[in-house]
Amino acid sequence: MTTSPHPWWYDAVVYQVYVRSFADGMPTPGDGIGDLAGITSRLPYLRALGVDALWITPFYRSPQKDHGYDVADYRDVDPLFGSLADFDGLLATAHDLGLRVIVDLVPNHTSDQHAWFQAALAAAPGSPERARYLFREGRGKDGGEPPNNWQSIFGGPAWTRVPDEGGSVAGGDRRQLAAPPSPETRSPQKAQWYLHLFDSSQPDLDWRNPEVGDMFEDVLRFWLDRGVDGFRVDVAHGLFKEESLRDQVLPEKTGGAEEQAEPKQAESMVERVVRDEPMWEQPEVHEVYRRWREVLDSYPGDRMAVAEAWTQTPEAMAEFIRPDELDQAFNFAWLTTPWSAEEFAEVIAGSIAAVATAEAAPTWVLSNHDVVRHPTRYGGGPAGVARGRAATLAMLALPGSAYLYQGEELGLEQVDVPPEARQDPSWFRTGEPGRDGCRVPLPWSGSAPPYGFGGADGTQPWIPQPDGWSGLTVAAQDADPDSTLAFYRRALATRREVFAGADEATAAEADEDVLVVRRAGVTVVVNTGVEPVALPSGEVLISSGPLPGGVLPPDTAAWVR
Repeated sequence: MTTSPHPWWYDAVVYQVYVRSFADGMPTPGDGIGDLAGITSRLPYLRALGVDALWITPFYRSPQKDHGYDVADYRDVDPLFGSLADFDGLLATAHDLGLRVIVDLVPNHTSDQHAWFQAALAAAPGSPERARYLFREGRGKDGGEPPNNWQSIFGGPAWTRVPDEGGSVAGGDRRQLAAPPSPETRSPQKAQWYLHLFDSSQPDLDWRNPEVGDMFEDVLRFWLDRGVDGFRVDVAHGLFKEESLRDQVLPEKTGGAEEQAEPKQAESMVERVVRDEPMWEQPEVHEVYRRWREVLDSYPGDRMAVAEAWTQTPEAMAEFIRPDELDQAFNFAWLTTPWSAEEFAEVIAGSIAAVATAEAAPTWVLSNHDVVRHPTRYGGGPAGVARGRAATLAMLALPGSAYLYQGEELGLEQVDVPPEARQDPSWFRTGEPGRDGCRVPLPWSGSAPPYGFGGADGTQPWIPQPDGWSGLTVAAQDADPDSTLAFYRRALATRREVFAGADEATAAEADEDVLVVRRAGVTVVVNTGVEPVALPSGEVLISSGPLPGGVLPPDTAAWVR
């Protein structure tokens, strides 16, 4: 095995930990919510799985309206998850095991309980306190209409009016602001509106205010000083909005509010329709990341940052990873690709070409806490799980780094969470199921909920687990050499053996229903069709399923050298 000449993150496999749903390990368990102690207790599991790093979703002080992505204090741990001492212990244990730790940073918005926003509510229009956020006068009679036509990602208008003297709230959300300004501090002017591209409890910051950039540099240094290895940057493409805050031009064919949702990379690399989106991908955002890069480079140990940037094109994604900006950006084009050899080949070639212009390496991801789990997207049931394993094997052979989402190594599918148990804020704004189905806590052992997750026996965790998971627990799959967990362990070990330090030249093409990828003397084949096909000649290093008769069945992948 050769050693990679690149920084550790360049070809790392990173495991996403959704903190609420990974493991409940507090000294007094029973709340059914995952925490830092639970993560620490399961770090040996991640080491044995074969990943290089873990990315932990937000654990900062928060009212938990969006389960941590509404941050009230960026420099402390929410007591729900533990303490700063617990985090330091987790970090030390991970480093002792050879695991790097990436933490989530949420710079687009704060919680409405953040001290800055509470001060803004108590201050007058035009005040320095309000200038940290995007407060504006409304349109129409008495300013009673939102300042523009933008829509929230979670449904409804992206604007909420601050409470007037009667204490009412406008903006399409069922919940009230927690702390209206007192009569002594209310302005006699018209009640203003504030922008929130997500939930009304998540007011967007105004990044044109230098106080905002200074605050986040301090936050970066706070966690870097504690020893974190990197940051995942939430909504990295959204910090700046067009300064005029003009209306969005909507396609005439729909007039559609649905067109204003968070942008997705086009499924086709060839035919693209670039939408008008004045709230995303503004050029000023890149100056933020140039500043952050200087901060990261001032620390030893190859500290890094990866952008969650839902850009419309791969070329726009690559702008975030130019040599003086962030190190990586999630390649969501791979995640959104349907089960098709032709589509896979097109995305692989296009993604590699796009990042080459930025002198960077691509990333690959199939699932995360915001999307339907990929076995379900691929059809669900045994076929969906088989396709998920095959797509994973293809992904792990590609140059650059791969990001795994907790539970995919167990073959977990999307769960149909009962309406009374749903907690995604989008559910409360739209009535749509939202993201709860991919966030159900992991099954570790046992034959019934909570499957060793933590808490009292028989007590469901914060999102209820289904009754049929007994065969999918870590304990059950540990004992089965043909399990999805065993497959992931073999695949990660083989990747490390075969591709560490490999030449980055990669060719991808579709031969009818077969994806063929060639890299470092290895041919990767994925059968997306309905009939078995012949395997290339050579040694089969690993396959995602059985190869009866020496052929590649449908929904199966193999590496051949």
